[in-house]
Amino acid sequence: MKRFIYQILSVLFVLTTFSALSAQTTSPPKIAFLYISPADDPTGWTKQHERGRRAASAFFGPKAQLDYFENISDGDAALTLMRELAADGYDMFFATSIIFQNAAINLAFEYPDVKIEVATGFVRTDNLATYSARFYEGRYVHGIIAGMVTKTNKIGYIASLPTPEVMRGINAAFLAARSVNPDVTFEIIWTNSYYNGDREADAARQLIESGADILMQATYTPRPMEVAEELGVYAFGWSSEMREFGPNASLTSTIDHWGPYYIGRIRALIDGRWTPNENVNSMGSNTQIIGRLSEDIPNRVTLLALETIKNLRSNELHPFVGPIRRQDGSGWLAAGETASESDLLTMNFFVEGITSIIPSAQ
Repeated sequence: MKRFIYQILSVLFVLTTFSALSAQTTSPPKIAFLYISPADDPTGWTKQHERGRRAASAFFGPKAQLDYFENISDGDAALTLMRELAADGYDMFFATSIIFQNAAINLAFEYPDVKIEVATGFVRTDNLATYSARFYEGRYVHGIIAGMVTKTNKIGYIASLPTPEVMRGINAAFLAARSVNPDVTFEIIWTNSYYNGDREADAARQLIESGADILMQATYTPRPMEVAEELGVYAFGWSSEMREFGPNASLTSTIDHWGPYYIGRIRALIDGRWTPNENVNSMGSNTQIIGRLSEDIPNRVTLLALETIKNLRSNELHPFVGPIRRQDGSGWLAAGETASESDLLTMNFFVEGITSIIPSAQ
């Protein structure tokens, strides 16, 4: 009997020792963040993702290796890099721009065990997820303010690429502006790039010359804000606080906070709970907040903007509720009908009242 107990204890000791050794030798997951621009950008989209990465790195410490790769200019460069990193043992990728989507799809099929997430993407597979926020909610707030502050009734919009996320933002801003000022018009200039300061500055100057007294942007640099400051018009910052680049021009900024999202998704990877979700965060999740409002905004406009923010955060207000028609006059949403998530995630049209032309996707 003693010999039998001794054998059992020996087996348990071996199993316990093996388990402890395995835990000690298991490497932390390797996670790569892909950036379209420099990680130390003073403002904009990449800056906020890098802040989120740093928050996650501080949270997990040695339990996860979080590296970033910057200045990735296009999808081909992204695919080459991702293949190299996957072969080197990286377990997860956060591709922080829609321009990386095709590269991510290719990698997902080539490396089925690797987990990939694409910011503002709209294609998913068994190991490819997408993540975004309801950025159109922030655009809606901008539209309310712009529609009530403009003197020329002309808003200039500097757009990057005609992706669903950009189209949602333009449409939401326009609907909001028209809801408070039926005489508002939008003029849109496409830069065909998310990150090209010279093109953004040129577009800003052209829009101001044509009569726009407020600028919006779906691009990543602060150049439109700088031009607005120089030429004495107003502008909205995007993705991060841009007031320092236009202290007199800035009406407000929308500011992204990605840290909690990255922490949650990396924790799911470590715990074996990661799934290829379509993750869309509302304003109520604090992934996106509205910065300080300019003192130049009249009190009645400030009050309406704050009420709009409150109602968006509580889901009492949705920017896309009918009746809304498409640009060509065809029906889209009936009276009282709310746009579905699938409609929003694949949006490829302007709403009625916008006269600009949608360029072909590159």
